[in-house]
Amino acid sequence: MTDQSSTPAAGPPPLTETAVPALDPRVLLHMPVDVRSLSLVVLALLGSLFVLRWASAVFIPLLLGVLFSYALSPVVDWMQRWHIPRVLGAAVLLAALLGGAGWTVYSLSDDAASLIESLPVAAQKLRQSVRARRGASEGAIATVQKAATQLEQAAEDSGAAKPAASPGVTRVQVERPRFDIKDYLWSGTVGLIGLLGQMLVVMFITYFLVASGDVFRRKLVKVAGPTFSKKKITLQALDEITGQIQRYLLVQLFTSALVGLATWLAFWWMGLEHAAVWGIVAAVLNLIPYIGSIVVAGASAMVSFLQFGTLEMAALVALVSFVIHSIEGYAITPWLTSRAASMNPVAIFVGVLAWGWLWGVWGLLLGVPILMAIKAVCDRVDDLKSVGEFLGT
Repeated sequence: MTDQSSTPAAGPPPLTETAVPALDPRVLLHMPVDVRSLSLVVLALLGSLFVLRWASAVFIPLLLGVLFSYALSPVVDWMQRWHIPRVLGAAVLLAALLGGAGWTVYSLSDDAASLIESLPVAAQKLRQSVRARRGASEGAIATVQKAATQLEQAAEDSGAAKPAASPGVTRVQVERPRFDIKDYLWSGTVGLIGLLGQMLVVMFITYFLVASGDVFRRKLVKVAGPTFSKKKITLQALDEITGQIQRYLLVQLFTSALVGLATWLAFWWMGLEHAAVWGIVAAVLNLIPYIGSIVVAGASAMVSFLQFGTLEMAALVALVSFVIHSIEGYAITPWLTSRAASMNPVAIFVGVLAWGWLWGVWGLLLGVPILMAIKAVCDRVDDLKSVGEFLGT
């Protein structure tokens, strides 16, 4: 029988190289992003874009009416303080604005008609001048091209270029439909009727919103939530949206008037006819970012070429128009807009392009106010503060 006490006690096994775990040099960062929630957000965004594009005939007049109500509400509030009912004050204000616009259009109708009539003549004259300059500067390449054209014409006349028709196959010649002025007038009339109908809808929406006062504002605060904090946040967001949009509209009105006055004086000094009409057109189209200045410069260049007969004078008129819009767009408006609303210029540019793609010219006009409203809401929602930070300065 062996003595168990003489056996040595079992100790821990000796450490070997295989017993030591290898350290992984990679550092893994776990991002708190829920793929399912992100997918739902993307699908909801795509669905919203589709609805906005599909129902643009409803959303555009509605948003235009809301925008005009923000612009006219301070005036109606001032009239109400003088004991004028809002219903009557809103009606009088809209009637005065429509009457003033109608009188302005009627007083400048003769100049505008002659200006519109001169545009086709200016385009034709410009095309002839460009052709004459190009014909005077053509060299060996134009001569070779002319010879090649003549050879091709000779081959067609000899019948070598016409493939023989297969047996049982009838040759068909497709003729383009002739231009019918009646179809053009009909389509233009239908478009004009639709535009007038949308303007009427916008006018009624504006009137009802202005006449109702802060009824919808109180309803939004009421349905925001049962707690006082939610009602307070909703009220702050509405106040910020109202203040920013009203300041933005004042900036746009001031800069458009400044552009119109500068355009009128510059064109009058250069001797361009209908300078007052050009000033009004420049002031109105200045409300459309990036596109209005191009339209004014191109049209004024064509008319100046018709009047003065030189490409140099047309280029000078277009350059003056671009300089006026550039000073306004890159110096005055950004400084005033930065005081009106702290928005990121890059985000504004991208957002305006997106809304322009979605709704065309109306999207360019409504893009900035919509971005202001989105930023005011995102700044007060915890899950959307990153979007507000991206839109801000």
